[in-house]
Amino acid sequence: MELKVYNIKGEETGKVVSLNDAIFAIEPNDHAIYLDVKQFLANQRQGTHKSKERSELAGSTRKLGRQKGGGGARPGDIKSPVRVGGGRVFGPVPRDYSFKLNKKVKQLARKSALSYKAADNKIVVLEDVNFNAPKTKEYVEMLKNLQVADKKTLLILSESNKYVYLSARNLKDSKVALADEMNTYGILNANVLLLTESSIAKIDKIFNA
Repeated sequence: MELKVYNIKGEETGKVVSLNDAIFAIEPNDHAIYLDVKQFLANQRQGTHKSKERSELAGSTRKLGRQKGGGGARPGDIKSPVRVGGGRVFGPVPRDYSFKLNKKVKQLARKSALSYKAADNKIVVLEDVNFNAPKTKEYVEMLKNLQVADKKTLLILSESNKYVYLSARNLKDSKVALADEMNTYGILNANVLLLTESSIAKIDKIFNA
């Protein structure tokens, strides 16, 4: 697949880049995508939820009623789960939600996500983006020039650029990621994928390593 290259003004540069069919044109594997997204979301969970069971509450363990004459079963202590303010039965406890996923499955999931974006024509190729200072206004102007200002975008860079990251940080629907750190969830969550020329080469290198 060949795509035109645009500059930050939204103008065609006259250059064309070829996307590797082994990465951007495979038969997507939906189950691999599901597993990778599930792992990503699971890793975001802190797992610090906790409620107290009856053994962890402070309170007397004396019987609350007399032995006979109550007309029913004798009530237990004040920490009983059936009483207001009592302990909780089988409540949540801190746990780790993360789980292992093979590298090949994660790689297949990312390729599948990229192939979906390519098939839907949701990829825009840019010249390498470089700002001399954090300028959110300039970043918004770039998105307007590319006619994607009203969409969720993910800009993929080949290497870290502090000023580009800071320029997009305050924009709710604009994310910036490095080629070697992009994940399946981020790719699919974006309406449009913005790839720089150098990031395409970096992506090709990552998957062919």
